[in-house]
Amino acid sequence: MAAGYGNELQTQALQWIQTQLGNTAEITGVKPLTGGTSSMLFELAVEENGVSLSYVLRLFHKIDWLEKEPDLAKHEAESLQFAEQAGHPVPHLLAYDETGEKSGLPAVLMTKVPGSVILQPSNDEKWLDGLAAALAEIHQTKAEGFPYEYFSYNNAFLLEKPTWSKIQNDWMRAFYIVAESRPEAQECFIHRDFHPANVLWENKEISAIVDWVNACRGPAGIDVGHCRVNLAQLYGISVANDFLAAYQRHAGNSFTYDPYWDLLSLIDTLDGSPVVYPGWKAFGMKGLSDELVRHRLDDYLMSLLDRFDDY
Repeated sequence: MAAGYGNELQTQALQWIQTQLGNTAEITGVKPLTGGTSSMLFELAVEENGVSLSYVLRLFHKIDWLEKEPDLAKHEAESLQFAEQAGHPVPHLLAYDETGEKSGLPAVLMTKVPGSVILQPSNDEKWLDGLAAALAEIHQTKAEGFPYEYFSYNNAFLLEKPTWSKIQNDWMRAFYIVAESRPEAQECFIHRDFHPANVLWENKEISAIVDWVNACRGPAGIDVGHCRVNLAQLYGISVANDFLAAYQRHAGNSFTYDPYWDLLSLIDTLDGSPVVYPGWKAFGMKGLSDELVRHRLDDYLMSLLDRFDDY
């Protein structure tokens, strides 16, 4: 974590925010938001002309990520603008500081949309259908002219046999498959990190999709696959498969399923020995353990390899 930052917002950042909001706005409260793992999030309470407003500030503090992608703040800012112009339910961008020169760290300031993350829904089927419909809607947006292009996080050629797994040789087979040439796929606008913890709900409807820092032009299957691997870890293979079926219903003929993108999305999540994603715990998800997550990933891998046998 950057020096001087923790659960309190520094004076430099507050001054920058005040400049963006204008003299008629008064910042009356600041509190850290839970769930963020790759950046710091703060909720800002603001009074302006007798009206109470809420904003969210994201600060990018991870040095290794910024070294790889120094334009993270600009990337999210442009993604939010692009998504809002396309009519998707996203926070409204107020300002961003690409380098952190004025705010202390690279920063994005946006509106706070009402709603909350739901990881234990009362109506699983409607909840899952809502997720699928929202993602299919995103993929209807053409991405010509959007400057960010999809790239995979892991190089399958360099991945080593996962010692944590009970089916290590099957993982090696998956690495070989992913390392081969990719199938052709039509590009569209993709969120790149679409999963239940990045979707807000209010009154049983989706109120916003958040965390757009990875949005880009790419295959729809990458978004579908990323959500599926998250669902597989959270709830098991059957829910991941139900999501795919729901997405296919909503996407219709615009989407052609290929298990390659599922497998690539799965391998992209590998970074050492798999553990429970801290954001899930922060949003109240219970009953998960590192051992269960690893078991579910093994099961999910085998289900995907079975799909390749059918192709």
